[in-house]
Amino acid sequence: MVSDRVTHIGFSDESHWNQGRFRSIGLVTTSVDLYTSLEEKLRCLLNESRVKEFKWEKLTRDKERLAAIKMCEFAVENACFSKLRVDVLIWDIQDSRHNVRGRDDIANLQRMYYHLFRNVLRARWPDGAVWRLHPDEHAALEWETIRDCLESVSKSVEVDRSLFTSGQFHIRLRQEFHIEEIQPVPSEKYPLLQLADLFGGLAVFSHEKFKEYQKWVQDASCQILLFDEADASVNPSRASQERFNVLKRFEELCNEKQLGVNFIKKQGLWTPDPEKPINFWIYEPQHPEDKAPRKRGNLYDK
Repeated sequence: MVSDRVTHIGFSDESHWNQGRFRSIGLVTTSVDLYTSLEEKLRCLLNESRVKEFKWEKLTRDKERLAAIKMCEFAVENACFSKLRVDVLIWDIQDSRHNVRGRDDIANLQRMYYHLFRNVLRARWPDGAVWRLHPDEHAALEWETIRDCLESVSKSVEVDRSLFTSGQFHIRLRQEFHIEEIQPVPSEKYPLLQLADLFGGLAVFSHEKFKEYQKWVQDASCQILLFDEADASVNPSRASQERFNVLKRFEELCNEKQLGVNFIKKQGLWTPDPEKPINFWIYEPQHPEDKAPRKRGNLYDK
């Protein structure tokens, strides 16, 4: 049941938060007025694809591929009409911030969520928006801690520049986020949460498999095999090929609608203009002392 005060809803899910070089959080946001119709339309698309619950990690066959492509088409169409936003924060554990000994991945994930909330809930939606946030109930975080994080970090941290704009400013207080509630929910009951999972996974995959994807596209366009089919070690796996097809279709959709999503410059999905309704952005260290928290240190003390 949505509170009468709530005007906007967000669904978030993380991808590879504690494994691999690239990690991400996907956030899908929309207004309460549009939420029900969007959920129903997306649920119908999943039912048509005979997919009860979409999970990126399960995208290994044509059934999930076709469902993922329908979800991409749904997201692009509705984003273009300003009915929803998709924002994905990506971080690279080999950068200067994250390449530290004893990195606390849970505490770091909390901070990444904080940056995502701060730069989407307040910067990309009306100032008067009142939010209910729905992370996946199987996410890595204890959400009571995140509520405390929103309170404590905002009171004590000053950053040199935001992720999107230049100039010093104090992070807004928790009450200025207008978060009415953070309520974890089961993914299978919420198609928009599954959409967040799709784009979080697609973002990580695009960076991890950039070179392999480029070769796959070249092979497909030339309609030739650059490698011996018998050598499976250099050919993409079945799962990778299914995911390459999803990534290719998503690229085509973004180009058709001029959404400004760039694939080449950052060797993976990236949106130079954060105002765009489908926004992939890579966390960059804010200053030389911006380091990921360590396991034996204070979680929020840089």
